[in-house]
Amino acid sequence: MRGPLFSLPTVMFLGALFFILIFFLFIFVQVGLITVAFSKLGLTPGQGFTLLIATLLGSGVNIPVFRSERLVPDVFVRKFRILNPQAPVEEPLQGKSLVHQTVAVNLGGCVIPVLLSLTLLARFGFNLPILLCIIIVSAATYALARPVPGVGIGIPVLIPPIITALAALIFVPGDVAPVAAYVAGSLGTLIGADLLHLATPATRKVLDAPVVSIGGAGTFDGIFITGILAVLLA
Repeated sequence: MRGPLFSLPTVMFLGALFFILIFFLFIFVQVGLITVAFSKLGLTPGQGFTLLIATLLGSGVNIPVFRSERLVPDVFVRKFRILNPQAPVEEPLQGKSLVHQTVAVNLGGCVIPVLLSLTLLARFGFNLPILLCIIIVSAATYALARPVPGVGIGIPVLIPPIITALAALIFVPGDVAPVAAYVAGSLGTLIGADLLHLATPATRKVLDAPVVSIGGAGTFDGIFITGILAVLLA
C-alpha cells in the first residue's frame, strides 16, 4: 500500500512558505500603491520610498512641545501583551504620584505630513478651492473623531479618505486634485481630529494620558491612510 504523497512536516513547511510569500506579496503591493500615490504628487519613486520609511519610523517619535499644568496619573504602557493578552494596556505605576501632562507632536504623523503639504502648496499654489477642501475635511474628521481615555484621539480609517477624495474631485478638478487630496487629507485631519479636539475642554478632560501626541496614537493611522488613499482615489 502506498503512503501519503506528502508527509506532515513537508505540508507544514509548504504551508508556512505559502503564508510567508503571501505576506511579502501583500507588503510589496502596499508599498507599490503608496509609491504610486507619491508619484501622483510629483515625487520620484526614491523620494516616495524615503518619505514612506521616514513616516513609519517617525511614528514612534514624539517631540515634546510643552508641559501643561494639568496633572494626570502616571501609567505603565504595555507594548507587548502576548503572554497575557487579557492584561490592560495601561495600569497605574505603584508608588508614583501624578505627573504633568506633556503635549507633543509626532514626527511621522504631524511634522512630515505638514512639511510635505507646505512644500506641495509652495509648488502648486494655495487657493480658495484647496482651502475649502481643508475646511470640509476638518469638519468631517472633527465630527467623526472620538477621544479615547489614556490613549488619545481615535478616528475611523475609511470614511475620511472618501470624503477627502470627493471634495478634491469636486472643487479641484484636473491634475492638481491629488495634491489637494493629500494636503486636505493631512492638514484637515490634523486640524479636525487633533487640534480642534484638544482645544475643546470636554475632550481635554477625557484625555488623561501622560503624553498627548498631535498626529500620534489614534490619529496617526487616520492621517497617514487618509492622505495616501485620498490621493489614489482622486
